Amino acid sequence: MGAVIEELTSFLHPDQVSQNETALDQHSHDESYHSVFPPFVVVYPNKTTEVQAIVKAACQHSIPIIPYGLGTSLEGHVIPYDSGITIDFSLMDTIIEVRNEDFLVKVQPGVTRSRLNKELKKHGLFFSVDPGADATLGGMAATNASGTTSVKYGIMRDQVRSLEVVTPSGEIIHTGNLAQKSSSGYNLNGLYVGSEGTLGCITELTLKVYGIPEYSMAARASFPTITDAVDAVVSILQAGIPIARVELVDEESIRQVNSFHHRTYREKPTLFLEFHGNEPGLRHDIDFTKEIVSDHLCEEMYFEEDHTAMVQLWEARHNLAYAYVHGNPGRKLMVTDVCVPISSLAGAIQHARERLNFHQLNGGILGHVGDGNYHALLMIDMEKEGELSRAELFNEEIVTYAINCGGTCTGEHGVGKGKMKYQELEHGEATQVMRQIKKAIDPKGIMNPNKLITM
Repeated sequence: MGAVIEELTSFLHPDQVSQNETALDQHSHDESYHSVFPPFVVVYPNKTTEVQAIVKAACQHSIPIIPYGLGTSLEGHVIPYDSGITIDFSLMDTIIEVRNEDFLVKVQPGVTRSRLNKELKKHGLFFSVDPGADATLGGMAATNASGTTSVKYGIMRDQVRSLEVVTPSGEIIHTGNLAQKSSSGYNLNGLYVGSEGTLGCITELTLKVYGIPEYSMAARASFPTITDAVDAVVSILQAGIPIARVELVDEESIRQVNSFHHRTYREKPTLFLEFHGNEPGLRHDIDFTKEIVSDHLCEEMYFEEDHTAMVQLWEARHNLAYAYVHGNPGRKLMVTDVCVPISSLAGAIQHARERLNFHQLNGGILGHVGDGNYHALLMIDMEKEGELSRAELFNEEIVTYAINCGGTCTGEHGVGKGKMKYQELEHGEATQVMRQIKKAIDPKGIMNPNKLITM
């Protein structure tokens, strides 16, 4: 490995190559419960040509490469179980170009979502994908992130117009163009978005952005049961109301919110909603929504128009994982997600709560119910015999339920290491096609090996 370090330092500054114990430890884990493992070395490129040189060196020596954003992934995506070179993209954080008239922005992969939106606000624009964590855009593309606004604006794959990618052999390719649509060639955007670093390193992104809504309003509505809340969402969507966000938080999670944020929300299954549009149209949509939720036994509904109050409302939702961690000291957070057809959502969430109770696990259920995606947050006592095994069994049960009703093992967290075992169950013979693609593009198997899919 000494020869590799020597080669890396021949084209990178010594400060860009680190075997410091702290740096190795920082890159040995993500925010998941999966076991840690350090890389051999961490490198910090400034530009695409440096990434290209790193990849070529790794390819020559058949050493694994693990692309790394901020480490906010939840299924072990960036943990280098085969050791190797972790490429940290934090120095590649330039917003290259804002194309106002085309509603496009070009960025390097280390730019974070919040920083991009701060810059776009000057132009009256915003980037829509909001996974909660302030992740890097490269990482969000790699995992096909979505989040609270996906019900109106779509997921990460819908926002990517083009990517610059360094392939496993060290070539630089571009996967798209600036046009709104194309019928030319294979859809390489769709291939690389969600590939989790297994097919190459994303070094530049051209993304779709939107005009900041003229008017917005948030709401919080509580219901007697989860089924009532989910049925209300289905009715809102069927009515054609252009809702921007709609999130479900179960009653156990509302208790955590109240404790952590010192709120007094009613401890019942609750919907957090947000509406975007012009004020007259929005008023009409809100009146219609009130009628719909009333038909589904809504017990109370509060609206917020003040910006600060809206931020506080969504802060409670976004910080729910931290509320659980704070309320359960000494336990490890395990987060999992699945996605099902909307018609199956109420049954899937009810099934998840029943299995959670059956296994006597401490946790809650929440999700982006407008697109059928829900999450389970579990607080695991790693010292208690059998508890992690019960949590993993629970995960398998809700995944199996989702796949059996035509859904997927993960709606947005991705596969990583944690959900590789479900790929055959979900995709069947198509899994073999994926293996053929991986082998064709990465014949040496150096790109984030043993993640997403085995060769």
